[in-house]
Amino acid sequence: MARTPTSGIQHALRAGDYEAVIASVGATLRSLTHLGRDLVVPFDSDEVRPSYRGATLAPWPNRVVDGRYSFGGAEYQLPLTEPARSHALHGLAAWLDFEAIDKGPDHVTLAAVIQPQTAYPWRVVVTTTFSLGPDGLTQSVTARNDSDEAAPWGTGPHPYLKAGDGHVDDWTLELPAAQVLAVTPDRLIPTELVAVDSDEPERFDFRSPRVIGDAFIDHAYSGLVRDEAGAAVVRVTDPSGSGVEMSWDAACPWVQIHTADKPEAALSRLGLAVEPMTCAPDAFNAANYSFDAGLITLEPGDVAEASWRIAAIA
Repeated sequence: MARTPTSGIQHALRAGDYEAVIASVGATLRSLTHLGRDLVVPFDSDEVRPSYRGATLAPWPNRVVDGRYSFGGAEYQLPLTEPARSHALHGLAAWLDFEAIDKGPDHVTLAAVIQPQTAYPWRVVVTTTFSLGPDGLTQSVTARNDSDEAAPWGTGPHPYLKAGDGHVDDWTLELPAAQVLAVTPDRLIPTELVAVDSDEPERFDFRSPRVIGDAFIDHAYSGLVRDEAGAAVVRVTDPSGSGVEMSWDAACPWVQIHTADKPEAALSRLGLAVEPMTCAPDAFNAANYSFDAGLITLEPGDVAEASWRIAAIA
């Protein structure tokens, strides 16, 4: 019997000029190519997934500050999975092994259950479908609350988009967002929602496409401009004009952008993390903020869904 790779069972998809590999651990987008060109930063099947690369985030994306939150009149303390900043990072599903419940040459549907636990005492069934087509790779995530009480919920993906050769500094970003969430510089704790052109427009305002350069970004954006179909679209291109775009539906009013800075120069700024989110960072503490953090309350039996798409720019 063949040994299962470190990242789980591998689901290879193909449609036209696109190929993708989905790893079962964390329902992770491990690789995505168009005509052989990487659209996301990949990793090896027998490698422990680095930096949540390509993972499906649930039941919250981003951070819960100090891992503490209250819901339904009770107080909870989550494990601090981002110890350097003392936060609970990216949910509970990223290391679950998702089971394939439907599969074809161009699609796979995976499912896992977030079981009740001390810091999140609700049972939520998470189902996600990855589907390749002529317009790229679409992922949808559905959550169903199988508990007897309401549960807090949020989700999002964590791909690192790759426009072409080179690094983030060389690429042009188009981000149709009017607001950015200010955070503390050390722990990235949200403070206030501000206009992208208010304090540091050269760092945060990409409503008109321009080169990212050496800007450090690890911030959530909102106030998204959407097309006639209701989709928000982010585009990242290299100097030749080719690249990758990511779009998402109205279920995600937020997007986290991260330039993927690392202490090791060889591993730093290899891709641009673009993370559509159904809620803001620290949304489990929504009452602490003056803006709408977008936390979803799933009543017993309720279902929530969100979707996004990644496609090549020729």
